[in-house]
Amino acid sequence: MTSPADVDWEALRAVARDAMSHAYAPYSGYPVGAAALVDNGRIVSGCNVENASYGISLCAECGLVSELQRTGGGRLTHFTCVDGNGDILVPCGRCRQLLYEFGGPDLLLETPAGILPLSEMLPQAFGPDHLTK
Repeated sequence: MTSPADVDWEALRAVARDAMSHAYAPYSGYPVGAAALVDNGRIVSGCNVENASYGISLCAECGLVSELQRTGGGRLTHFTCVDGNGDILVPCGRCRQLLYEFGGPDLLLETPAGILPLSEMLPQAFGPDHLTK
C-alpha cells in the first residue's frame, strides 16, 4: 500500500474540489466533493446531490463509491473530502461506515488534524467480516 507521504494529497484535494463544483445543493447551500485513490492507482470522486425530500439526499461519499463500482471496483486506500470553500471536511458517521465497506480500517483519511486511518475515525467498526462469523 502507498504511504501517506507518497500520495499527492493536494492533487487528490483538487479532484475533490472539482467534484464539489458539480454538487447539487440548492437546499442546504453546502456543496461537498470527495476524492479517493484506489488500490490500482486510479482516482474516483463524487459530489453531494440533494433532494427536496432531505432524507434521500446523497452524500459525496455515496457518489464516490458508486463511481468506484462503476469503473471496476477495487479498494479505497486514500480519501479526502472538501466543503464549498475547498477546505478539508471530515465525513459524517454514516459516510465513515460506507467508506469502511470499501476501504476497511487501513483507509487513510485526510482530516484537519492530519492523515488518520479510518480505524481511528470509526473505532470498533462493524463490517463484512462480522456477517461471515
